[in-house]
Amino acid sequence: MGEDQSLIIEIELVFRASEELASDTERAVIGEIAAAGGALVSRCRIPDIAYHAILARLPVAAIRQIAERSSTGISGLDAVMHIRPQSVALPVEVDDTVEQAGLIPPPPGNGEPILAILDGVPVSAHPLLRGRLSVDDQFNLEPLAVVEERTHGTAMSSLVVHGDRNIVEPPLGRRIHCVPVLGEADQFPQDRLVVDLIYQAVTAMRRDADPTAPSVLIVNLSLGNVRKPFQGRLSPWARLIDRLSHSYGILFCVSAGNHTERFNIASIATMGQYEATTQPDRAKCTLEALSQLVASRRLLSPSETVNGITVGAANIDAVSDGQRRTARNRVDPYHPMVTANPSSSLGPGFANSVKPDILMPGSREHLTMVASGAGLSVQPAAPARPHGLKVAAPPRGGAASMEHYTSGTSAAAALASRTAHRIHDALETEYGEQFLALSLHQRAVILKALLVHTAAWPADSAELIRGVLGPADPKQHVRQRDNIRRFLGYGVVDASDAIYCASDRATFWAAGSLAPETRRPIVVPLPACMSGQALPHSVSATLAWFTHVQPGRQSYRSVRLSLLTANDIDQFRVSLAKSQPNTHQASRGTVISRRWQGSKAPALAANSSIELVVQREPDRGARIDELVPFGLAVTVTMPSVAEVYSQARARITPPVRVRARTR
Repeated sequence: MGEDQSLIIEIELVFRASEELASDTERAVIGEIAAAGGALVSRCRIPDIAYHAILARLPVAAIRQIAERSSTGISGLDAVMHIRPQSVALPVEVDDTVEQAGLIPPPPGNGEPILAILDGVPVSAHPLLRGRLSVDDQFNLEPLAVVEERTHGTAMSSLVVHGDRNIVEPPLGRRIHCVPVLGEADQFPQDRLVVDLIYQAVTAMRRDADPTAPSVLIVNLSLGNVRKPFQGRLSPWARLIDRLSHSYGILFCVSAGNHTERFNIASIATMGQYEATTQPDRAKCTLEALSQLVASRRLLSPSETVNGITVGAANIDAVSDGQRRTARNRVDPYHPMVTANPSSSLGPGFANSVKPDILMPGSREHLTMVASGAGLSVQPAAPARPHGLKVAAPPRGGAASMEHYTSGTSAAAALASRTAHRIHDALETEYGEQFLALSLHQRAVILKALLVHTAAWPADSAELIRGVLGPADPKQHVRQRDNIRRFLGYGVVDASDAIYCASDRATFWAAGSLAPETRRPIVVPLPACMSGQALPHSVSATLAWFTHVQPGRQSYRSVRLSLLTANDIDQFRVSLAKSQPNTHQASRGTVISRRWQGSKAPALAANSSIELVVQREPDRGARIDELVPFGLAVTVTMPSVAEVYSQARARITPPVRVRARTR
């Protein structure tokens, strides 16, 4: 690149609480930018997250001086905290375009949207999306986005509305609010800071005066900054999500990010040898290779968010067996094991919290050969018909009704947002005003709890990770679980179980608010039909909330809740399950999920119950006087005992209708 050319960089300033000091600092930095032959492009200051940054265009010579860490010029200013390349959006992987087939249900009515997508400009006239999106082009990005290149927003909108088109599912019954934040070539506009874009987009939806989407309580964010992997310090984008979640009562579903770079499998010489290796040996050598790269496959900003749900990609799709057999020169590393895709980013999150929170389908990712000889070098293959999620595609060759295949954590996050919407629909249908009368904050945290509630570690993949990453000493079980949750989080979500009940399972939910240092007992009835039955049975509970945050302080997560049990759980003959993060590991974020399992016969009376306690611990740092809304989901199950659901429902006062699915 020539010395006379220029590049755009982001300069984050040391935050000054005083507006006067902040203005003086900003003027000094802008002056230095001008002295270096550059120019101000944009600026943003958000006191709520202690963020102050400048977007500047600088000549190559000035950038070289910064790279050399010169003590003079811009990099030598005390007011400058970080200098980074401009944020770049992670591209979505798509391939294998086909014509759309099948009947398309009519679009929904004009009900208020509860879900928003912040993404690229969608092809809103696509037959699968027509009449289903309310596009609010706040930043005038639509004119810059060539229709044939509107891949990211179209794919994510399709997944949210319809799910994976390899499966026949009804579309969502409400319109989706869509705010484009990617423009030309599915990238962030060059004249705005990404934190500023997201801040403006969300506050416009929920501001007090003339909000654009006042009912939105789920936001899909299938985006990540390729140039900002998580390194232990919260990014401004993640801090923004945390603040907006808490302020407005919004559940953000955020993609963990993908790492599609090549990696070496040293124990295998050729692709033919790799393909011939039987399971579980093939899965083991793949995981051994990835375990050497843990430090370089971290979460991408903003997926380290504390209040949001971070979604990784599981190797799940609904491709038919016939299509699966058409894969050529690509190898499935893990099947039949269900686990995280090789490209899916790994945790943990901020303060060693559980991240990703959950895994959702991201296609059954295959690997393709890059080189072989002394060792095999492989790379995640692009999605295609043999392994991918089918979504709406921009027009090709004059044909408007097109589809293609996608994969990865962006797709997984979109499916998580869709699942949260469907959970809301089910609660609205069955509880009506009893549910809708709750505040947006309370509804959002209930959805958060129920979305994570069914997540579980697949036993075979958890055991593989334990065996490969160790430690081998069984006494080191905490470190073993640390390694498992790094890949799996709380586990793979069962979307059907999150939405429906079954005859041998009953799920309860509760919402409330806690003042400082208070507690709330929650009584869960135990069906008498489970008494005397020496069968596997369990109780699982998931607690979720949004914390107030204090940027710049060690006590960033200032509100901490805990989930306690009374001694009466012993009558149910269960103990804490070992197949999930332990209580200490799960207490570092804003979701706590616990499971108790047993197989000995419980001794129950007709009115037996267990008591769970939601407790607000002393606030960290400054006292937070405001009430903190929480959502709690509890499930009692004894597989094959069909009266569990009906007896549990009969114990609820007042009785409610719960949509049941009989297995």
